[in-house]
Amino acid sequence: MIELYLSKVTETSETEQAGKMYARVSYKQTLSVQDMARHMAEHNTMFSEGSICGILIDFVKCVREQVLNGNTVKIDNLAIFKATVEANALETLYDAQNDKVASASIGQLAEGAKTGAAVKTIKLLAQSTGEFTRDELKKDAKLSWTDKTKSEIAAAKGENPSPNSPNGEGTNTNTGGGTNNGGTNTGGDNGGGNTGGGSDPN
Repeated sequence: MIELYLSKVTETSETEQAGKMYARVSYKQTLSVQDMARHMAEHNTMFSEGSICGILIDFVKCVREQVLNGNTVKIDNLAIFKATVEANALETLYDAQNDKVASASIGQLAEGAKTGAAVKTIKLLAQSTGEFTRDELKKDAKLSWTDKTKSEIAAAKGENPSPNSPNGEGTNTNTGGGTNNGGTNTGGDNGGGNTGGGSDPN
């Protein structure tokens, strides 16, 4: 069950979202590799928690190694991991006046520069796949309000919320609207990222 709370954009925000409320996920906890190994060991497996933990740690290292080698790693029914870039806007391949060529490197372009480092920054992209695609998640996800938000909704209706209702996350205030940003990047490339090529297999 995924629990939600409401985040209200400040009234003074100079956006169309000012004063509006947006649903946010109330995350319960963050699980480490060791936590996942313990969870997996409880599923009547023949492997111990320590064995599973060692395998998962090695797996993470190997995924990183393959991504840095320019490969994509597809974990069926979870995600496709790959490196992606945020690119600088180059005007030319070679600037004869400054004797400078476009370079496959990371850096910032100097003000007025026509060419130089092609990449502003590099990052990891995780793209959902299989049973973890957006359409599949819509079918499987079960949503509910946190207890505190239920109480706030009851109060808005003029009802008396339960005095024993535990404090969850209620209506918070932020200065932006729309979707959450943070965690693993699941969106597209920014700033003229990878161009060309087909779509990733799902």
